[in-house]
Amino acid sequence: MKYVCGKCGHSEEVTTKKMKCDCGGLWKLDYQPPRFDLSQVDKNTWSLFRYRKFMALTDDTWKKVTLGEGMTPIIPFDEHTYFKMDYFMPTLSFKDRGAAVLVAFLKSQGVKKVVQDSSGNAGNSVAAYCGRVGIECEIFVPEGTSDKKINMIEAHGAKATVVPGNRDHCADVCRAKVEQEGVCYANHVYNPFFYEGTKTYIYETYEQLGKIPDHIFVPLGNGTLFIGIMKGLEELLASGAIAKMPQVVIVQSEVCQPFVKAMEKKLADVEIEPVERTLAEGIAIGVPMRSEEILEYIYKYDVQGITIPEDMILPARMKISRQGIYCEHTTAAVYAGYEHYCEKYGKPQEALLSMCGAGLKSDHS
Repeated sequence: MKYVCGKCGHSEEVTTKKMKCDCGGLWKLDYQPPRFDLSQVDKNTWSLFRYRKFMALTDDTWKKVTLGEGMTPIIPFDEHTYFKMDYFMPTLSFKDRGAAVLVAFLKSQGVKKVVQDSSGNAGNSVAAYCGRVGIECEIFVPEGTSDKKINMIEAHGAKATVVPGNRDHCADVCRAKVEQEGVCYANHVYNPFFYEGTKTYIYETYEQLGKIPDHIFVPLGNGTLFIGIMKGLEELLASGAIAKMPQVVIVQSEVCQPFVKAMEKKLADVEIEPVERTLAEGIAIGVPMRSEEILEYIYKYDVQGITIPEDMILPARMKISRQGIYCEHTTAAVYAGYEHYCEKYGKPQEALLSMCGAGLKSDHS
């Protein structure tokens, strides 16, 4: 198993300390899992590592790392929608899927210290798992990140560094530190081991429902959940577990919609978009680093896109809350996107939405 550059095709051992290829391209994993088969799932392991036979794990370090992440319930919200309750996780967001696998890999490589940039959830998750196994951790977050998320990062023993400016500038500051000091970049966008965790979202859905719903709505910022979902679906399709790809629908905010705009123009890459303040902070990414890879998936599988105005987010959050589901604003934006999609195209027969993050983490105005 090696890293392969998604831009030039150059390969390196996964032991390399380079956060990306010399040409600037990001790493993918040269890894082909066995054909997915439910009989090969370890039913005695109650976490996403029950699927480890189909994941690019290098050893059993995951046993020291796991906090029981994954295996989140799927509930019917109404007669047409399923909610996968991914904020039922140790750090209250779906990012635990990727962080558990990424930190397990880094720990197996003897990494002692990491840095990462995040709008909050991924940083919180990486901080928690690093704390679990004694890896020193510093998380860079943009100004405006909710205090709840910063408090959780620090509670896990990590240093939270607040950077003035938007999410993209925060990433630039963090990467400059990586370049200058050579510290390990435990980034959920750059490191492909993260997607080996997020693809289990699809494995679990298939195991729990015995099928994949015909529509899947996905919030899209940097694409950590989207890429994992597409990888998981491709693996189910290749194994014959499903006969066709479902209709995947990406959700972006009208305030920041680089992918939807690129899709409208049929561009091979997104155009850089300035980021304005939005309640949907988790998808406010004007410079998504895996944009070309994401657009390849979008065009290959006829993924649809929908945007939502800012004034739809809070009403959607309130509607969900009235049924006992207290999610964060970015998660509510996904449901708002679903409702907007139904207005434009009609209700899907069945749709799967991820409840990505808990509301207590984003109680700010």
